[in-house]
Amino acid sequence: MPLFGNSFSPKKTPPRKWSSLSNLHLLDRSTREVELGLEYGTPTMNLAGQSLKFENGHWVSESGSFLGDRRELQRLRKRNQQLEEENNLLRLKVDILLDMLSETTAESHLMEKELEELKHHSRKKK
Repeated sequence: MPLFGNSFSPKKTPPRKWSSLSNLHLLDRSTREVELGLEYGTPTMNLAGQSLKFENGHWVSESGSFLGDRRELQRLRKRNQQLEEENNLLRLKVDILLDMLSETTAESHLMEKELEELKHHSRKKK
């Protein structure tokens, strides 16, 4: 039998109230969007003075000067392709030059080895 009683038994906690007394959570989605302002519309941004909006997974220009941008884009793509072809040609040339260098280096080593053998052979005869 405890001397001071059962002071360590926990007391019952009172039932909790709703965290929000608002009834907006009971509304359907469209009403909730209107009430809470959740309808954002299409995302837009402004880059270098040109306004763009995001539609169907792509950024589209809102201004009418997009035709000039398309021509510029085509010109840049053509230039990029030319540079890639030139880069491939230069890589091929570098590979050929490296093959030529390794071939001449191997021939040079063989000639040096033959020369050393000839010198060594001629010394033995004397």
